Amino acid sequence: MAKHMAKHIAVDLGAESGRIIVGDVRQIEVVYRFGNQPVRIGDSIFWDVLNIFTEIKRGLKEAFSRYPGEVRSIGLDTWGVDYALLDRQGDMIGSVYHYRDPRTDGVPDRVFSLIPKREIYEETGIQYMQINTIHQLYAHVTDKPWLVERARSLLTLPDLFHYWLTGLLRSEYSHVTTSQLYNPRKRDWSWRIIDALGFNRDWFGEIVASGTRLGRLLPYVAEEIGATQEVVVVASASHDTACAVAAIPASPDSNFAYISSGTWSLLGIETPEPIINEKSYTYNFTNEGAADGGIRFLKNIIGLWILQECKRYWDRTDREYSYAELTDLAREFGPAEFSIDANDPRFLKPGLIDDGMPDRILKACRERGQRQPESPAEIVRGVLQSLARLYAESIEELEDVTGRPVEQLHIIGGGAQNTLLCELTAAAAGIPVFAGPVEATAIGNILVQAISMGEIESIEKGRELIRESYPIEEFTPDP
Repeated sequence: MAKHMAKHIAVDLGAESGRIIVGDVRQIEVVYRFGNQPVRIGDSIFWDVLNIFTEIKRGLKEAFSRYPGEVRSIGLDTWGVDYALLDRQGDMIGSVYHYRDPRTDGVPDRVFSLIPKREIYEETGIQYMQINTIHQLYAHVTDKPWLVERARSLLTLPDLFHYWLTGLLRSEYSHVTTSQLYNPRKRDWSWRIIDALGFNRDWFGEIVASGTRLGRLLPYVAEEIGATQEVVVVASASHDTACAVAAIPASPDSNFAYISSGTWSLLGIETPEPIINEKSYTYNFTNEGAADGGIRFLKNIIGLWILQECKRYWDRTDREYSYAELTDLAREFGPAEFSIDANDPRFLKPGLIDDGMPDRILKACRERGQRQPESPAEIVRGVLQSLARLYAESIEELEDVTGRPVEQLHIIGGGAQNTLLCELTAAAAGIPVFAGPVEATAIGNILVQAISMGEIESIEKGRELIRESYPIEEFTPDP
C-alpha cells in the first residue's frame, strides 16, 4: 500500500447539515459546511434539494481550490428512504418530500390492505416504519395521480445528485435497500410489491453495486467547480449508515455489534446474507445493504433526534444551549426518575412552540404515572438513560435472533462524542463500548472510493488503517 495515497472528496449530507470533506482514509479535512433545513409549506415538509445541490457545488469548488490536482474521485452519501421523481426529459417533478411529512399518516394500513405486512417483510426483510419509501410513494401515487403519471424515473436522493453531476441514471445498492421495494434474496427490485401497489415498473432502473465508478463530471459542472475531466464520480456506499459501518475500527476476529449514532441510532451487526425469519420480524429488525455487498442487519431507533428537538425548543423559548453543555448538566444532575419509549411515534415529527418535544416527554410521563422532569438537565438525563436501556434491550434481541453473543459494541458517528451516553450504554448492556471515529460516515465514504480506485485492497485493510489513525475511547461496564 502506497505511503502517499490520493485524495477523495466525501459529500456527506445529514438531516441537519451537509459537509464537503477531503481525505485519504487516514486523515480528513472538512473544507465546507452548510445548513440543511427542511422547508415547511402549509402542512407539508420538503427538502430544498436545489439549494443543497448549489451548496454541494460551492463546497466542491472550495475543495478543488485547496487541493488542485490531488483529488481522484467524489462520493456522496445521504440519509435513506427519500426520493425524487423525474419526467422523460430528466426534469424533477414537483418537490422532494421530507420523510417526516405527515402525508404518510394512515398510509401503512392502506398498503397492508393490498399486501399484508408479514408478506412485505418476507419479501424485503425491511422493518416496518411509517417513513419508508414504500409508504411515501404509495401516498404520492394515490394522492397526486395526475402528477406521478408524468414520472419516468425514481431516484433516491444521492442518485439524484449523482445524476445532476454526471447525467447518468443509476440506483446504488445500499440506498435502494432502504426503500422496502427491494428483495435482498433475489438481489433485485421487489417486482411483486411494485406490481401489487400499482407502481410503474419503468420508474425503477439499473441497480449498481456500492463502489461503482459512475463516470466523469458533466463538462459544465467540472468547469463550474474547477475540477479536471479526470475526476470520477463513484457511487460510494450512498446510504450514510453503510458508509459509517464500513469505517468501524473493529478487528476481523471480534464478535461486535455497532451503533451508528446521530439523529437516528442504527444498531446491528454485519452478515453476508439477509436474516428474515419469525424472530427478526417480531423484533422488527431490518436488512439493509452493506458497502461490501453484504447485509447490515440492524434496528432503527429514533436516537438523538429527541435531544435535537428539545434543544431547538429551548433555544427558542428559554436560552441557547450547546449539546456539550446539556450533557454536562445531565451528568451533574445524576440518575433521572423517569423513562420514555424512544420509539414512540409521538417523538417522530418536528415539534412546534405549542407542541415541543419537552412537552411530549412530559405528557408521556403523565400517561405512565411517572414524576415529570422539571429541568432541561433532568430531561436530557432521562432521555439518555432511556436510549441506553433501549440499546441494551435491542442487543439482547439481536443475540436471540442470531444465536451468538455480542461481546463488544462500537459507537460511531456524532453520538460517539456523548461520553455520558457511552457510559450509560456500557453499564446497561454490560459489555465494553468503543467510541469513535466521530467522522465515520465520511471516512467510510472515502474508504469505499479508495477501494473502487484500486488504492486499498478491502474494507478489512481500510479498518486496519482507521484503527491506527484515529483515537478510539473505551468505556467499560460500571453498574
